[in-house]
Amino acid sequence: MQTTKIYILLTNTGTFFTRLLGLCSRRPYNHSSIGFDIRLNEVYSFGRRKPRNPFIGGFVREHIRSGLYALCPGTICTLYEFEVTAKQYELIRQNVCEFEVEKEKYSYSLIGVMGVALKTPVNRKYSYFCSQFIATVLERSGVYLFDKPSGLVTPEDFRQHPKARHIYEGMLAEYPAEAEVG
Repeated sequence: MQTTKIYILLTNTGTFFTRLLGLCSRRPYNHSSIGFDIRLNEVYSFGRRKPRNPFIGGFVREHIRSGLYALCPGTICTLYEFEVTAKQYELIRQNVCEFEVEKEKYSYSLIGVMGVALKTPVNRKYSYFCSQFIATVLERSGVYLFDKPSGLVTPEDFRQHPKARHIYEGMLAEYPAEAEVG
């Protein structure tokens, strides 16, 4: 069976919201994104739609050299690789594409983040937080990594997963864009 890879990028920008999440989670990384190439040219998540406005969130395509990450040059990150089948990879891309086509419908689920703290998943049709979005896309694509609802999946769950292959940890601004990492 032919396999390919997806990438889970975990970040900490140091913004007020990230610091607040860090106080609650006691974890170094509180944002997660899914990528389709090791150079991180194509990365998606639920987060700020406008880099300078933390109150308007939803589905976003992130760029590791611009937007919020350019405003937060001290962003730290860690990158993991997961193997999936070629069929699962195509389904993951298709699911992400469906979010992108209707991105204006989606909002950031702050109440979902609070649900994680209360160990109660909050599912709303057009509202997700970052790790919930990734877990949902993976589940819809036949990739079942966790024995819990997507509404309780955190960035730390990806970091601790036994199938996660660690690729990089350090400053996001120093992440190699041109060379293979590893």
